[in-house]
Amino acid sequence: MNKWFFLFAFLAAEITGYGQSRHTISGTVREKKSGETLIGASVYLMEQPKTATLSNAYGFYSITAPAGNYTLVVSFSGLNTDSIKINLAGDISRSVDLVQNNTDLQEVVISSTRRDENITKPLMGVQKLSVKEIQNLPVIFGEKDILKTLQLLPGVQSAGDGGSGFYVRGGTTDQNLILLDEATVYNPSHLLGFFSTFNSDAIKDVTLYKGAIPAEYGGRLASVLDVKMNDGNSKDYVVSGGLGLISSRLNVEGPIEKDNGSFIVSARRTYADLFLKLSKDTNTNSSSLYFYDINAKANYKLGDRDHIYLSGYFGKDNLGLGNQFGIDYGNTTATFRWNHILNSRLFSNTSLIYSKYDYDITVTSGVNDVGINSFIRDYHFKEDMQYYIGPGNKINFGLDLIGITTSPGVITAGPQSDNFNSTVVPDKHAIQSALYFSQELSLSDKLNVNYGLRASLFTVLGPGAFYTYDSSGNAVDTANYGSGQVVINYFNLEPRFSMSYQLTDNSSVKFSYTRTTQNLHLLSNSTSANPTDVWIPSSNNVKPEIADQVSAGYFRNFDDNQYEFSTEVYYRNMQNQIDYKNGAQLIANVNVESQLIFGKGRSYGLELFIKKKFGKLSGWISYTLSRTERQFTEVNNDSWYPANQDRTNNLSVVGIYKLSKKWTFSADFVYYTGNAVSWPSGKYEVNGQPAFYYVERNGYRMPAYNRLDLGVTLQGKKTKKFDSNWNFSVYNAYGRENPYSIIFQQDPGDASKTQAVQWSLFRWVPSITYNFKF
Repeated sequence: MNKWFFLFAFLAAEITGYGQSRHTISGTVREKKSGETLIGASVYLMEQPKTATLSNAYGFYSITAPAGNYTLVVSFSGLNTDSIKINLAGDISRSVDLVQNNTDLQEVVISSTRRDENITKPLMGVQKLSVKEIQNLPVIFGEKDILKTLQLLPGVQSAGDGGSGFYVRGGTTDQNLILLDEATVYNPSHLLGFFSTFNSDAIKDVTLYKGAIPAEYGGRLASVLDVKMNDGNSKDYVVSGGLGLISSRLNVEGPIEKDNGSFIVSARRTYADLFLKLSKDTNTNSSSLYFYDINAKANYKLGDRDHIYLSGYFGKDNLGLGNQFGIDYGNTTATFRWNHILNSRLFSNTSLIYSKYDYDITVTSGVNDVGINSFIRDYHFKEDMQYYIGPGNKINFGLDLIGITTSPGVITAGPQSDNFNSTVVPDKHAIQSALYFSQELSLSDKLNVNYGLRASLFTVLGPGAFYTYDSSGNAVDTANYGSGQVVINYFNLEPRFSMSYQLTDNSSVKFSYTRTTQNLHLLSNSTSANPTDVWIPSSNNVKPEIADQVSAGYFRNFDDNQYEFSTEVYYRNMQNQIDYKNGAQLIANVNVESQLIFGKGRSYGLELFIKKKFGKLSGWISYTLSRTERQFTEVNNDSWYPANQDRTNNLSVVGIYKLSKKWTFSADFVYYTGNAVSWPSGKYEVNGQPAFYYVERNGYRMPAYNRLDLGVTLQGKKTKKFDSNWNFSVYNAYGRENPYSIIFQQDPGDASKTQAVQWSLFRWVPSITYNFKF
């Protein structure tokens, strides 16, 4: 009985803030010049350094300490540290505005708000990306691109040459949850992947979780990429943008009401289609090849405790070949958020979110006119709460509720079409809901833990006919459900745990375990995401994908935190993985689930990372040694085989040299093992025609890939009212013809021989971009 009494007394003391003699100081941290809230600013009381905390995603912080006189210290990378004398005689509110450093920011890509945060924080496998710090990196077409920069980090691999798709620790592209202001982005690419949907002018913060994924995130197996948009300048009106060879962008921001509200609108468009019109060929000059997108956001303070945000994204791609073929696809998102401070320790964020991805294809051949369209759409309600109990002790809890509709595909035939029939695959409906709880806790000066639990429920709803298939893919049973009827429920508990133990002032070891589940599945016959890929929900045939990941690492900083080193090992076990039968038809197929096979997967590896964060020369080296495998009863005699995205070695080297205030030089080198592929092992003849013979799935390798990119940034004359620079870059500087695909065909000169024909996308790709701001 006594032990339960003491336990209750301890918890009561935690919740009430350790007695009446303790008080709380809370507020918001902003950048003074623009009024932007600062994510992850370091805040602590100088007299009690154990009170250190970080501002949350909306700049809010809360610190509890005994009554007394203190010095509040607030710092953020690239801004001057502020120290404020306070008398903590009761709960007080104190917001802080930080000003820019007089010296130039030297950090490169992955920035920590504290120089030793990589040592002290329990979460591992987390990378933060600052848009301000990637502006010098050379990328294809000269466009600053956060997704291509992420591909230079350990454990993250490119899904294709020049593309924005990426794999994380052996996961597929659809196993990454990509969020823009909390809205899901289902296809994060433009122009077949050569541009990402994220306009860097509109982005404030980027965080990638690839190891210890916090309990507030769910729905994908491999990783979470959380992207947050700028709030807009609440002090002055600012116009910025850039002019490039094939694309341009414009950004406008300013106050709605000074210091109380602001807005930002960013727009981009490519204009390669304008050059096509110069061609004398009829098909070429009537073709289209462009995308445009718009980011917009507004926010307003309703008072000291309430702040509302409204943000949205709209993007569209248009690709067409004369009057013969055309495809339009794009994303639409909208997010309304209400931040409310219930008291000095309890912070609430309520969100209403809309997201949609759709595509339309038209094909004209002779008299045949065929259209294909598909979409996925969700309506999302979120409630996130953060409770600051005391120093080093914070609780996060909340709920998710998402209504999802998918249209797997509709084929419509024009009235003159003789050889095509219209096909309509019924929409699929589901509700994805979850409750979560997590706690960040400092158990001692050296030991920090973060543990949590996510309880997820996926409910498949009618109306529609739901089939049961035998091993041959034949429908053996049909059940019809009315609108709103429950077809099946999938309930999963997803525990999350991570810890760090500080060995010395500049080194620590970390461990984490994470279980994740996924109930939305992308059907694709290609190794990287295509705009025509189809999303389907879990069903009576397709079970939720489940992954368990264990990881451990050693972290060390050198030379006053100027150099950062880490090594991580991981093992991920995956259940209910999806593959396809040979010749599977995925688009507009009512019985598409009959084309699927189900198995398991595993991925394991070693990641090494060393970074120089400050000085004239900065950069990093990342290396990943990994293995990703799948096992299906129907494939390779039920033996383990390499997955398409399996790459044994992946090396990236990045360097940035600031020669002077005007000139900055940069370079990156990439090398990785070729993807696993299925190539023919022989051929035979059928009715006088050659047919290829395949022995095993993914039994061969593409040639290894390597590339060097170079960049130069020339800073223009800088005044208080105007700033500009020129960026020159060359993608694939030594012109290596890296294989994009290799096909096999009969040798035209000798029918008894077979040719292997390699296709390459890019050799040298020079770019020039002029950036301005006033």
